[in-house]
Amino acid sequence: MWAEPDEGIWEVRGPRRHFTHSKLMAWVAFDRAVKDVERFGLDGPAGRWRALRDGLHAEICARAFDPAQNSFVQSYGGREIDAAVLVMAAVGFLPPSDPRVRGTVAAVERHLLRDGFVDRYRSDSGVDGLPHGEGAFLLCTFWLADNYALMGRGADARRTFESLLAVRNDVGLLAEEYDPAARRQLGNFPQAFSHLGLVNTARNLTQREKPAEVRQNV
Repeated sequence: MWAEPDEGIWEVRGPRRHFTHSKLMAWVAFDRAVKDVERFGLDGPAGRWRALRDGLHAEICARAFDPAQNSFVQSYGGREIDAAVLVMAAVGFLPPSDPRVRGTVAAVERHLLRDGFVDRYRSDSGVDGLPHGEGAFLLCTFWLADNYALMGRGADARRTFESLLAVRNDVGLLAEEYDPAARRQLGNFPQAFSHLGLVNTARNLTQREKPAEVRQNV
């Protein structure tokens, strides 16, 4: 099923598409399966998986990158910027020094960054049929902090991380979204993805051997 169009990580309404994040996660599955065979001696058709992994890598680079915006986009052949592609460097698909990764981070900053918090995509584009006005996604903002850390922008990473810590409630919990204008949390509460982002970013900022860097080198 990984080769078929789907609704993507955000379960976007409308016709199914080849979402970049979905293809990227399929690449991760093949890549880790190959490494399980190569590094740990597990059984599996590593040659077939390697061919699928390498072919999918080339496909994503060819069909999900928009040279006009110098950015990876939400789906093959599209133009929408989507914060889900911020995981690209963290999972080891491309190094953070790659101009396409840097261009994608810059595009997210231009189009999705709002008062220091990141929207998952532009809801006013009509891409999902939902009304305009949802909050910024906290998980996406953690992903931006991870990219800053990987790119050597330590001050930006820590500032973003601290702004996320500041919106927690009195017992340290986070919702799914945050409204920078109303200064309140929105959506599912508490949201596991937000806390997963918090833990990952904290480790990327504090550990000598950063998990995101380890994944790039294995």
